Amino acid sequence: MQKYYFRNLIPTVAELRSCWCYQFGLANYDPIREYPWTNGEGMLTIRTLRSSLSLQGSPSLPWIKLRMASTICCKSTATEDPGTAFNLLLSCPSGLPPSRVSVDFGRSFDRIPHPDATLESSIKEIWDQRLEKNPSLYNGTKFRYGGFSLSDPSTVRTDCSICLHLGLTDYRTFVGTNLNPLWEKFLVSSEDDTVKCQHMANPLGNGAIVETSDKKILVLQRSHNVGEFPGYYVFPGGHSEPQEIGISSHLTNTDSLGSAALNEVVSKEMFDGIIREVVEEIGVPADSLTEPIFIGVSQRVMNVRPTAFFFVRCNLDSTKIHGLYSKAQDGYESTHLFSVSMEELERIALRMPGCHCGGYALYKLMKMHKQ
Repeated sequence: MQKYYFRNLIPTVAELRSCWCYQFGLANYDPIREYPWTNGEGMLTIRTLRSSLSLQGSPSLPWIKLRMASTICCKSTATEDPGTAFNLLLSCPSGLPPSRVSVDFGRSFDRIPHPDATLESSIKEIWDQRLEKNPSLYNGTKFRYGGFSLSDPSTVRTDCSICLHLGLTDYRTFVGTNLNPLWEKFLVSSEDDTVKCQHMANPLGNGAIVETSDKKILVLQRSHNVGEFPGYYVFPGGHSEPQEIGISSHLTNTDSLGSAALNEVVSKEMFDGIIREVVEEIGVPADSLTEPIFIGVSQRVMNVRPTAFFFVRCNLDSTKIHGLYSKAQDGYESTHLFSVSMEELERIALRMPGCHCGGYALYKLMKMHKQ
């Protein structure tokens, strides 16, 4: 792996071009248009593709861009607040509709128990401590992020698609692994994120970049009563929920047709879930929102918390939306709703948890792609 460190907070075009073109050998490909990185003290980490990708001839750029997205890790050092540091596990700057995002759901993507029995037993201990302080905690089932795969590169060119690998986990295990004070001890030393996090619960969160009809972005300030990052700014979001589609455990003896049908249902819930979160947290009606497009997966460095991000437009202006927010179903989770410009969002992102700060980076990549 090559690592490039930039002296300036905003890398120069020459710096970016030199490190990308050298690494990938794409003499005729300008990476600046696709992957500018201009936020925070930047460190761009790039894994070589030469072992997995033939660079002979003129590769199809749309596919190359997506393939490179799977091997890029944009890291924010976030020295002032380590909770805001993030990795980008997957970036799809062109945005993918539901027809180009599938799911492989199965127990092979479930968490693997840690071989250290003492560490493993700490999961129950941490949960019991949390439960004693807050008896209302509910151990709900969640989808576990187990990585992703790309379409067959031999056949895909401009119509690339992504398959998300999902297993099952629960809130108790999330509290006992990702939120455990000893969370780093659960990690495996590996460059492969799925291997590195194989002992973590890693429930896949979701977040929405919601753009209003007057071109503002909606941001919430979290309540001080929430379990993670109270008082921080976040995008609307939460989780797609297994129970919404009747899943409480893995099915046994499912044939290939049954598995395919289940995968489709889970895939649909990925998109339905983010609409539901926006409606519940902001208070806007579902029919005011466009179909979400998937723009990638970010990961908070602290606790390795993964979140899938989507871009959604709302046909209401920010004034109307603020009026609806006071009646939102889950309004108790936040204290304020802000509608901000891109310039304001860049400043606010510095006070977001890493997974949501990464969501801002994914949105910025999408905006640059469309220019």
